[in-house]
Amino acid sequence: MSEDLKIGFIGAGKMASALAAGFVKQGKLKPENLIASDPFPQARDAFAEATGGKTTDSNTEVAAASDLIFLAVKPDKVEDALSMIHPYWREAQLLISIAAGISLDQMATHLPAGARIIRVMPNTPALVGASASGFSLGEYASESDAELTASLLSAIGIARQVPEKLLDAVTGLSGSGPAYVYQFIEALSDGGVSAGLPRDMATQLAAQTVLGAAKMVLETGSHPGVLKDMVTSPGGTTIDGVHELEKGAMRATVMNAVRAAAAKSRKLGRGSKPKRLKPLG
Repeated sequence: MSEDLKIGFIGAGKMASALAAGFVKQGKLKPENLIASDPFPQARDAFAEATGGKTTDSNTEVAAASDLIFLAVKPDKVEDALSMIHPYWREAQLLISIAAGISLDQMATHLPAGARIIRVMPNTPALVGASASGFSLGEYASESDAELTASLLSAIGIARQVPEKLLDAVTGLSGSGPAYVYQFIEALSDGGVSAGLPRDMATQLAAQTVLGAAKMVLETGSHPGVLKDMVTSPGGTTIDGVHELEKGAMRATVMNAVRAAAAKSRKLGRGSKPKRLKPLG
């Protein structure tokens, strides 16, 4: 990866700031080679403070200045953003989109034929360098594009390449998953308060417990069920707690949550596909 690679963000919200700040912190990107556009001054100011990069209210300025463009807008803004930068697109450029539910084919209709596109689903723990991302290559994206994307995303967590048909599942699991975990941490904390612990202590213990359990899964490589069995002594306290979770259908409920979020992601990407714009020149 070239140290002189110029990266632009169309959309300077929290996820864009998290990604860009991670790239800068890990030495993947020089702040002077970073630019982001956003219509909201507050977002631009926050991005500049977090990354040291330049900001603008012009998407076309980003397109003209960047080798690699991150599309970090809401799904309903994708068409407008891509149509706006279409006249400025260069063959050597790469687009990486983090817009949920918008397919590679849908994005390709708004760029010149042959445009290299990669679709990514990161998650909000990118803010603390602990993101879990999935990405898929468009028709014209190369292996070197994949390597570059993996290198960048690995700077703020882990990254796995998957077929595009699985990105909705990634969205339902790791994209939306932090919200499920936050609810679980809150519930653990509530349980601790109910059992007599002060709120601040209960929340800290709950969050650390989830962090520690996750590290055990990642670092030991053991199946979560095996690690669960290590904690559940015969006739002990834990198995009674696990029994209550089973009575509440916790696992089925979480599975349904992932499936519902994945289904919503698929729904976001539905609709008629507009006619492909003609290539430049």
